[in-house]
Amino acid sequence: MSLSCFECGRRSDRLFCDLEPDALREFDQIKEIQTYSKGTVLFREGESACGMFLLCQGRVRLSVCSESGRRMTLRTASAGEILGLSAAVSGGCYEVTAEAIEPVQVAEVHRKELLRFLHEHRDVCLQVVNLLSDDLHLAYDRVRSVGLSRARRSHLVPVH
Repeated sequence: MSLSCFECGRRSDRLFCDLEPDALREFDQIKEIQTYSKGTVLFREGESACGMFLLCQGRVRLSVCSESGRRMTLRTASAGEILGLSAAVSGGCYEVTAEAIEPVQVAEVHRKELLRFLHEHRDVCLQVVNLLSDDLHLAYDRVRSVGLSRARRSHLVPVH
């Protein structure tokens, strides 16, 4: 288990993995490495965001609950992805539930530390804005796709 981002063999060009040395050194100081077993819920939909999670190893199922109480899997997150960032930055609630589907290692950053870090590292803050914007556009595309497929079906199926 690597405790330092500098020592991690999985560093990539993803946010918080490939920072400038000074920023990475500070990120190393504010993160807490945690290991969780399969089935552990990192955070639940609707909970107040306490911080963000950088998935270092393993996979996590991201799901939401419908009004009828049924759980729907949105997708599976893998190593290098950031979970809970939007909620942590906004100070709102987590939009999804994140559950480990295998043993995982995560770097947790508490909200207060994350906001201070982003304030001090404007280049990283801009990367976060771009990432959140990309997430928003992806969500729009998914909603558009679901909405259009339902609209097409309603035109094909006669309503009595």
